[in-house]
Amino acid sequence: MSVIIDRRLNDRNKSATNRERFIRRYKAHVQRAVTDMVAERSIRDMERGGQVKIPVKDIAEPSFRHGPGGDREYVHPGNRKFMPGDRFPRPQGGQGQGSGGEGGDGDGEDSFAFTLSKEEFMQLFFDDLELPRLARTAMGEIRQNKMQRAGYTPNGSPTNLSVARSLRNALGRRIALTASARRELAELEAAGETAGEMAGEQDEAGVAERIVELKKRIDRVPFLEELDLRFRHRVPVSQPMSQAVMFCLMDVSASMDERKKDLAKRFFTLLYLFLSRKYEKVEVVFVRHTDDAEEVDEERFFHDPKTGGTVVYSALKLMHEIIEARFPPDAWNIYGAQASDGDAFGADPEKSRGFLQDSLLPLVRYYAYIEVPDEHSRFSTLAAAYRRIEGERFAMREVREVRDIYPVLRDLFAKQPAAGGR
Repeated sequence: MSVIIDRRLNDRNKSATNRERFIRRYKAHVQRAVTDMVAERSIRDMERGGQVKIPVKDIAEPSFRHGPGGDREYVHPGNRKFMPGDRFPRPQGGQGQGSGGEGGDGDGEDSFAFTLSKEEFMQLFFDDLELPRLARTAMGEIRQNKMQRAGYTPNGSPTNLSVARSLRNALGRRIALTASARRELAELEAAGETAGEMAGEQDEAGVAERIVELKKRIDRVPFLEELDLRFRHRVPVSQPMSQAVMFCLMDVSASMDERKKDLAKRFFTLLYLFLSRKYEKVEVVFVRHTDDAEEVDEERFFHDPKTGGTVVYSALKLMHEIIEARFPPDAWNIYGAQASDGDAFGADPEKSRGFLQDSLLPLVRYYAYIEVPDEHSRFSTLAAAYRRIEGERFAMREVREVRDIYPVLRDLFAKQPAAGGR
């Protein structure tokens, strides 16, 4: 088997392989910095940028340099105590003999700092995440007008003026209008140089007058006229929008305290930010449930208190009704996110599992269930029932603390290897 070694040089005689290795190390530093910032800030501050620091030693691109090489002898003047070949005794005690004074007040720089913009931060935040390969973006019926280039027009706004195209038109017009005059001028100037040979054909004074006339004719052609101006022309084109709907289902019974609701809200927020980068339009539907389910707005979903039992089936059934009424699966990419502490009455877990697997999963692109149990709880009837759901469109994870939310999201939407032959 033959092996090809790429030894091509980049600009400035740098190795392309070394440059790629340097860029990968640089990106790894930035990615780690973004991960640390995510762990420290709240969800509400997630979309703003941040400052990234990189060690100074990793800024310079590695390169080979010519060293001194060989054996060298140095002569240090003023050495009256030691001679060549002297041996130095090893220091005793292993302790230095310095004075132990404090360091100076000078400024030092151990790292290089720069600021990421909002878009750069979000790009790095979701860089290694993707929608599962089973999710194909559907093009909805909603259309929007996008401006598309449609050549040039002689009229338009000064801001759309194409200088290059206008000068090209002006040059072409001048060449076309003065081509015959320039051709005749060149012939007459050549005839003037050989006036002796043409003395019988044309008077020399007449040739000079004709040359002056042709030069004036050429100079009268303006450099730029209004008809030469060209403006960039754009026309609106109607295009379908990729759209998605995100269903947020949450248990709001008495067992769901504020800590659990806060964890659920953080997960919903991250999921919404992620979907907003993948789709042009994202709708959010909030469904809360106790022993019955209802569609509410975001404020009531997270903050309006409500008491009662826990019946998960009611929320799943309401989600199915809303999909049939407002969000047809052939036009919308449907995503479901459910948060609960796992409590459910009687046969509700099994009933919910059957309805979710048979009726909801065929309609959705992805359904994620996160459980926020009590600190000492290790088993729930709802989780035990959901574990038997089969299919790539369903995923279930457990979240106990705030620091678990981002790893769970990365686990749910991690990039999957491509299937063989695709």
